[in-house]
Amino acid sequence: MPLYLNEDQTMLRDTAKDFVAAEAPVAHMRALRDANDPTGFSKELWKQFAEMGFTGILIPEGDGGLGLGHVEAGVVLEEIGRNLSPSPFLATAVAAVEALKGTGHAARWFPGILAGDTVAALAIDETPKFTGQVSLAAERAGNGFRLSGAKRFVAHAHVADLMIVAARTSAAGASSSGVTLFVVDPKTAGIEVRTERLADSSLASHVTFANVEVDADTVLGEVDQGDSPLGRLLAAGRTGASAELVGVGGGAMDMTVNYLKDRKQFGVAIGSFQALQHRAAHLYSEMEVARAAVLKAQQLLDAGQDAAEAVAVAKAMTGLATTLAVQEGVQMHGGIGMTDEFDIGFFMKRARVLAEMFGDTNYHANALAEASGY
Repeated sequence: MPLYLNEDQTMLRDTAKDFVAAEAPVAHMRALRDANDPTGFSKELWKQFAEMGFTGILIPEGDGGLGLGHVEAGVVLEEIGRNLSPSPFLATAVAAVEALKGTGHAARWFPGILAGDTVAALAIDETPKFTGQVSLAAERAGNGFRLSGAKRFVAHAHVADLMIVAARTSAAGASSSGVTLFVVDPKTAGIEVRTERLADSSLASHVTFANVEVDADTVLGEVDQGDSPLGRLLAAGRTGASAELVGVGGGAMDMTVNYLKDRKQFGVAIGSFQALQHRAAHLYSEMEVARAAVLKAQQLLDAGQDAAEAVAVAKAMTGLATTLAVQEGVQMHGGIGMTDEFDIGFFMKRARVLAEMFGDTNYHANALAEASGY
């Protein structure tokens, strides 16, 4: 598979680039932060995403969507990252849609996602860093289950219409993971949502489940067989986060290169200094390698092939490359790079949050090492 976009994907990229840059540039994120916006994103913009067809990219044509793939979703996510646009696109239109596909829940929730009326939250994490640990208990109660435990860093939980919750229904066995996914109404009695702002000014919640009663219809997939939908959710989320990271790193790099061309010392542009040229060239090469890794993972997912290693490589590589991009950006901007008045610092903050999402570089590097027998 060639590691470049085809004609249709290039047209989508151009459309997404113009739309996001016009409707949700960095100034849009800054305005939401300065206003201490309680939602964390613009609901009107989410509706516009739907009108552009973006929310239906991964939804099958038979369900009213566009029936496209992860490459196309990544094209939109890269532009979201480049502009630091606050949006539920990654959690809702990518990760949640992949988990809901082929289940009885799709018919209920896909129309709202397509219309830009529905927002999903992913209650997956339980520890300060992603470990894949699932301890939240789901005990059988009547014809349903009783959920008890807590989840951390649940984006959009305070405004979500549905929450996909990973819970342990039994001990892992030879034929099952013991994990089950549930589609839960966040307003169900017994759910407490405590919301805080993260480093990038986005909102995430600590969600506590105190003997929350849910019926059997909330099960996503099969009881004790949650690995399949959870695996789809994580693969889509990690690949999508990687695409957004490429956008964040690319945006930071472009801003930095432009600054090197404009800023003058001793009567010449600082971009003419060889040391800075070498650093900019190194950064460009690292970002291109990361972009190729993401595209490979997206293509494998779209082809229905085993993409586990490619997804891990993509998330690890984009974490490293984008961290380099934002660090070099702040450093090469000099003192102004440390101020709130200039935008480069926002890229560093968003990169930090995305790098941790669904597992950081060390998590995925370790997973690759273990898969190789080291």
